[in-house]
Amino acid sequence: MIRTGVLAQLRFPVERSLGRRFPESLPSFRNDFQRDRDRIVHSRAFRRLEAKTQVFPAGISDHFRNRLTHTLEVAQLARTAARVLGLDEDFTEALALAHDIGHPPFAHSGEVALNRILDRFGDRFEHNVHALRIVESFEHRYAMYPGLNLSFEVREGIVKHSRDLAADTVGMLAEYLPGLRPPLEAQLIDLADEIAYNTADVDDAHEAGFFTLGELGSAVDMAGRLLEEIEGQFPAAEERIQLHELQRRLIDHLMRGLMEGTIAACEGAGVGSVDEVRQHPERLVRFTQAAAETSAALKQFLHARVYHTQLLVEERDHSALAIEKLFGYFLEHPDQLPPGPEGLEGDPLHRRVCDYIASMTDGYFLRIYKQVEAQLTQS
Repeated sequence: MIRTGVLAQLRFPVERSLGRRFPESLPSFRNDFQRDRDRIVHSRAFRRLEAKTQVFPAGISDHFRNRLTHTLEVAQLARTAARVLGLDEDFTEALALAHDIGHPPFAHSGEVALNRILDRFGDRFEHNVHALRIVESFEHRYAMYPGLNLSFEVREGIVKHSRDLAADTVGMLAEYLPGLRPPLEAQLIDLADEIAYNTADVDDAHEAGFFTLGELGSAVDMAGRLLEEIEGQFPAAEERIQLHELQRRLIDHLMRGLMEGTIAACEGAGVGSVDEVRQHPERLVRFTQAAAETSAALKQFLHARVYHTQLLVEERDHSALAIEKLFGYFLEHPDQLPPGPEGLEGDPLHRRVCDYIASMTDGYFLRIYKQVEAQLTQS
C-alpha cells in the first residue's frame, strides 16, 4: 500500500502565493487556485482543445482522444497523485487543465511547423510559452485587466511544468524564478501527462488496428506480464475487453510508480519545505525504476508501431505544408489578419501570424485554408 499524505509538508500553501499581476480584492468562497482553475475552464483556449488533434486525425474514428479529452485524463491522474501524496489538489488541477492550451492545430506537427517557420526570423514557437501569452494577453474576459490574471504560481507552472528555466533566462520568462525548481504540484504534471498519453495511445492505436495485444506484450515486458494475468483470469474475454483491462492495470502500475518514486526521492533528498524543493538541484517527482522502464518501453513501441507509420507521417507532412502555405499568405496579406490583443499591436508581423494560426482549431484552420486557396485560384 502507498503511504498517503506523507508529503503534506511539501504542499504549496495557497496563502503563500506571490499573488496576481493585478491585485484583486473581490470577496470569494474560492481560494486563489480554485479561482485560477475555474478561469482556465471558462476560457476560449480551453474550449478550443475539443477541436484540436491529440494523435489521430479526424476520419479514422469518431471516438478517439482529442486534446480536450486528453487534458481531462491528465487532470484526473494528476489530481489523484496530489491527493494521495498530500499536495494541493486545486493547484495541481489548474496546471493540468492549462498544460496544453498553447498547442496549435494538428498536434505535434503543428508545433514543429510553426517553430521551423519562426526559426527563419530568429524566433521560435514553444507551446508552453504560447500558453503563457494566452493567459496573459489573448484571453480578455475581465473589465479590470487583460488576460486571466492568474496567480504567479500557476503562471510559473505553465512555463515550467515540463522543463526548468536556466538561471540566466532573460525576457518574458525572467520573472518566473529561473534556476529554481517549481513546486511539486507543477512537477507532477509532466509525468501525469506521460502516463495519460502512453496508455491512451495504446488504447486508440489498438482500436485503429495498428497492432495486436500479442505484439504489444512481446515488446513491453510489463504489458506481457499483465496480459498473462488477464488471460488467466478472463480466458473467454474478447481482445477489446482485454485491452481495457490492460490499460487500467498499466495506469495503476505507472501511477503507483510515480507516487512511490516521488516519495522515495523526496525522503532521500531530505527536503522538508517548499523552499527546499525549489532549491534542490534536481526535480523530485519521478518514477520508480520499474515504472520508468515500462514508460520508456511503451514510448519506444508507440514510436515504432504508430507515430512513424506511413498514415500518420503523411498526415503530419500534409498539415505542415498547409501551415507553411497559410503562414506565407498572411505574411503577404497582413490586412487579412484579425486585430490582435490590445498592447501587442507592435509585435513583428511573423509573430502576429504565428499567434493567429496557433490559436486555430483543426477545423477552423482548414476552413480558412480552403478560403485562401479559393482566392488564390481565382486571382
